[in-house]
Parts: sequence; structure tokens; C-alpha cells
Amino acid sequence: MGLEEKAKRKMLVELTIRRTAGEPSPNSPVDGIRILALLPTQWRKDLKNVTGDIAIRIQTDENITKDQIRAEVNAVLTNPEVSDWELVNCHTLVNGHR
Repeated sequence: MGLEEKAKRKMLVELTIRRTAGEPSPNSPVDGIRILALLPTQWRKDLKNVTGDIAIRIQTDENITKDQIRAEVNAVLTNPEVSDWELVNCHTLVNGHR
């Protein structure tokens, strides 16, 4: 197994999601739960509320890249229930073996 394949084995990222209007939402925990429910079920997810933004930590055990996670989250955010939110950051916390 090459180094690139090993690097893709596990991925832990933190997403920052913000309302498109830029204003904090008092319902952001509810919207955060909605977003969690729309993300792939095989991802382990943890929701945090950060000053009106939504922060979600995602851990995957599959061969997936940060760009693929970003694309999946952006696709989820086209859902009418959460379409007033946008992904503003997808930060890698862990990439590869533990």
C-alpha cells in the first residue's frame, strides 16, 4: 500500500457552516441536526454550535478525500430544508493512520 493510499484511510474533518445571509440563527442547533441527518449515515458526526455558526466534526473510515467530503456537504446544503446555509470551511484534523 502506497503512502497516498494510507493517507486516505481515515479522515477527520471539521466543517464550519454559516447562514448565507450572514446573520446568526437562533434555530442553528435544529438546523445542525437537520444537516447531520442528511449527511451519509456511514460517517461518524459530532455537532457543535459556535457563535451562530454550525461546526460539525466528521470521521470517515472509507477512502475519501477532503474534496469529496466538501462536495457531499455542498450537495446536502442544496436541500430546501437547509439551503440557507453554506459551507465556509472544511478543515482536516486527522488524515491517515492514528
